[in-house]
Amino acid sequence: MEFLQQLVFALVLGLSYALIAIGLTMVYGILKILHVAHAGIYTLGAYVGLLVVTHLTHNFWVALIAGMVASGLAGVLIYRGVYYYILRRSRIVPLIVSIGIFAAMNEFYRLVFGPYQHAFPAKLAFPMVITPYFVITPKQLLIIALTAVFLLALYFVFNRTKVGLAWQACSQDLAMAGAVGVPVDRAVALNFLLGSALAGAAGILMAFYRNEVYPTMGNVVAYKAFVVVVLGGFGSIRGSVIAGLLLALVETFLGSLEWFEFPRDAIAFLLLIFVLMFRPKGLFGRL
Repeated sequence: MEFLQQLVFALVLGLSYALIAIGLTMVYGILKILHVAHAGIYTLGAYVGLLVVTHLTHNFWVALIAGMVASGLAGVLIYRGVYYYILRRSRIVPLIVSIGIFAAMNEFYRLVFGPYQHAFPAKLAFPMVITPYFVITPKQLLIIALTAVFLLALYFVFNRTKVGLAWQACSQDLAMAGAVGVPVDRAVALNFLLGSALAGAAGILMAFYRNEVYPTMGNVVAYKAFVVVVLGGFGSIRGSVIAGLLLALVETFLGSLEWFEFPRDAIAFLLLIFVLMFRPKGLFGRL
């Protein structure tokens, strides 16, 4: 029973990792840059959701939609206002700029909302799953169900819509895609919109699950998402999902061992070192 319960915890944690890592993977797949500020978008979604449930309504769904919309628009703003003008430069330039944006976003949250934690008082009627072997709480079931819906929707967009086909063309060769008539700028903007909206959703789900929002909540998420992207393979959405689940499984089960004395958050770094040593392209990626 304990093993299955740990498996439930790992599933919830892994899906949250995958949800934010997908946005990083989408951006890298097209622009070949590491969008570190993506973790700041994650925090933005949580704070927008907090404002909604604190000042407007305790309805979780309203907070989720508001957070996703705000996060998606913020992602497009970062692309159109910053990345658009520096993409032709060395890859290190967008990376440094992205780190600067992330740091500025963290400081903005600290100045506006304070350096302390806030509770996330959303209300939601959701069932609990109780079996003789494990229990899935309403919050856990919500994360599992919503993430599954998001992944199915993303699969449909990528494989059954013109936007998805445009993304695939851009990921193969951005210049050639533009030469054959693909609206590259619009495709990239929509890529940022969707990826950032998913990051905002992940932020709200984690704020609701852990009942806390604070300015630096994206810091640990930033490097965890990076580990997931590297492990799954740069540019591979399928790899990000599988790697997120794998990282969560390793963290959960190693962290539950009494003799394992490493901090839980250090496990991701150990896994990253191992992957870079033996399979630098990741599980499903290509260098």
